[in-house]
Amino acid sequence: MNSESAKEGTDRSVARRPKILCLVHRVPYPPNRGDRIRSYHLLRFLAARADVSLAFLAQDAMDRETAEALGGLCQRVAAVPWRRWSRWLRATGSMAAGRTATEGLFRSSELNHVVRTWSEQTRFDLAFIFCSSMVQYLDAPGLTDVPVVVDLVDVDSQKWLDYARHSRTPMRWLFQMEGNRLRRLEALLPDRVEAVTVVSLQEADLFQSFCPSDRVHPVLNGVDLDYFQPDTDCDGSSCEQCVFVGALDYRANLDGVTWFCHEVWHRVRQRHPQATFRLVGSNPGPAARKLARQPGVELVGQVPDVRPHLKDAALAVVPLQVARGIQNKVLEAMAMAKPVVVSPQALEGIDATPDVHLCRAATADEWARAIGTLLSDPERRSRLGGAAREFVEQRFQWKRRLQPLAALPGVRDCLRQQAGN
Repeated sequence: MNSESAKEGTDRSVARRPKILCLVHRVPYPPNRGDRIRSYHLLRFLAARADVSLAFLAQDAMDRETAEALGGLCQRVAAVPWRRWSRWLRATGSMAAGRTATEGLFRSSELNHVVRTWSEQTRFDLAFIFCSSMVQYLDAPGLTDVPVVVDLVDVDSQKWLDYARHSRTPMRWLFQMEGNRLRRLEALLPDRVEAVTVVSLQEADLFQSFCPSDRVHPVLNGVDLDYFQPDTDCDGSSCEQCVFVGALDYRANLDGVTWFCHEVWHRVRQRHPQATFRLVGSNPGPAARKLARQPGVELVGQVPDVRPHLKDAALAVVPLQVARGIQNKVLEAMAMAKPVVVSPQALEGIDATPDVHLCRAATADEWARAIGTLLSDPERRSRLGGAAREFVEQRFQWKRRLQPLAALPGVRDCLRQQAGN
């Protein structure tokens, strides 16, 4: 059954606020991982300007904190059950039918029913659809005449094509197929919606490379500068601890830290035998637990708050070999004035200057050298960390980053409903 809450306006003298339907593939709270961070801040932006009806797929029932947070923002909230095991059967059936596995994973007749019911009750001025997995709901009953904006976040097809290049057969073949099919789906979007948004200028350029369109717009991520604050009483200046923060069930994260542990970490330990590398993130599986058998590698796993682990570390590492969009984990470490060592892939979209705001490393030797230098030089760490914090303060405030959203086709016309009253 749906978990639904509603707030009904009773004062008919109040000017009509725009009505927005927002569809998200996962619960957008708490904002503690990449997709949730972006979807939550987009939701806050829209809810401050319109009455939002939010529906999303949920593996588990909402806890009280989540229900109160989302209920405080939205007029209606529906958490549609998303069954863990049957989704893979749907994914297989979707691929067999010539569609993407992504569509099958996130297909829900119950969510279609919610959209149809709400559309019968409310005349929506805009439907805001979050990520490629929810694009299939463009065809949901009740949305055929509603203007739509799709936030792809990243060009998801490229992620699967990147996975294919880093994989062996038969997975290479499956990833290539998924990437090609998703690309065809993405290329159809500009003709179907008012606007397509992505998380960075680089993602916009990538989309334009296979589908030139004036309906594709970058709407960049920010970072919560009040939440991620430096702590001068606990700055990691005297320790030799490195940290990675990120979901440990996400393939790109797990592949990145696996490469780091196998190719880099023993080189760091040759110079700094007391150094430790902590893995902090949700849902660590057998592969992550296996990494913790290596000398100096510690698996922390899921924590209620990542900030203490960042504060305790001398530096953060983000060794992703496959990455799309803007890496929130890089921005969060920078906001806490931590020196960060990143791969070229993880740096994309941030436009920070290597050796000024952070360190960039591509090969295993470059990684070991960069980390070894930072562990040996607290003054350099402090200088990089201070420059990192100043950089994100100037460039990555959420309010500034999301402001272009209000001027986009579809959103602009929707918000004029209020201005005209």
